[in-house]
Amino acid sequence: MVYYIIHRILIAIPVILGILLLTFFIKAAIPTDAVTALYEGQVTEGEAAEAIANIRAKYHLDKPWYQQFVIYVSDVARGDLGESIRTRQPVMDEIGYRYVNTLLLTFSALAIGVSVGVLSGVLAAYYKDTWIDVTATTFSLFGISIPAFFFGLVLILVFSVWLRWIPVIGSGWQGLILPAFCLGLIEAAPLSRIARSAMLDVLGRDYIRAARAKGMRESTVLFRHALPNALLAVVTIIGLQVGNLLGGAFIIEVIFGWHGIGELAVQAIQWRDFTITQAVILVGAGTYVLVNLIVDILYAWIDPRINLGT
Repeated sequence: MVYYIIHRILIAIPVILGILLLTFFIKAAIPTDAVTALYEGQVTEGEAAEAIANIRAKYHLDKPWYQQFVIYVSDVARGDLGESIRTRQPVMDEIGYRYVNTLLLTFSALAIGVSVGVLSGVLAAYYKDTWIDVTATTFSLFGISIPAFFFGLVLILVFSVWLRWIPVIGSGWQGLILPAFCLGLIEAAPLSRIARSAMLDVLGRDYIRAARAKGMRESTVLFRHALPNALLAVVTIIGLQVGNLLGGAFIIEVIFGWHGIGELAVQAIQWRDFTITQAVILVGAGTYVLVNLIVDILYAWIDPRINLGT
């Protein structure tokens, strides 16, 4: 098991280096950098040229790109994500609580998605070809087809405008309810389909027939023998779902006014503050890699049939 974990960590290192390289070159895609935009129209041409030159030197923008990249990687390795060009505050302070809020939204949505998705998938498989199966299948098709931002607007219209149960923009747990359910119900759709397919496969296995032939209660057969084996497929896909949730959270945070790193990323792009933009993408991608690493380890721990030597 230890060798397997080390092997997976070593595989993740090139991915992380690729993420660092990608985030570094993001600023090259910005037509006008934040340094120029910061002084544009605010000072005279001579003053702007001097100020821009000083800031470029401060942020090493006057050096060749390969030197900038080495400095960038060494700073990240020390936990220094730089300083916002616009606010002049450390990026870690800018991200801080916003990252916690995004994780809270993401994993709340994941808990809702896994609970609803697995339950509906199990019921659909057990009651195959009944109205329960048709309802669950229709729900999953609807969830896969509808965009997250549109579903979010529908929830706001129904629960905030028409029913007035929940404010459009709230703080604390009240502000978390709608965005978490918006993301969670949409992510429950593919999990429901996967859980249904896995349960149908498991319920047709010989050991399930043998358990029923021994006179075991149906609840024991379903939850002690069938469900644990069916959940292996769900665990496999959870790592990918976290990536979808992080991407969806960026959009949902803007719609619901949830103060996470997605909202900060939109603001940073508007400000042309590439330092914050780099940091947000790096943190989001790093979280995705870390979650997938944890899922790989959990999957190997749950399923002993996996060859831990590879």
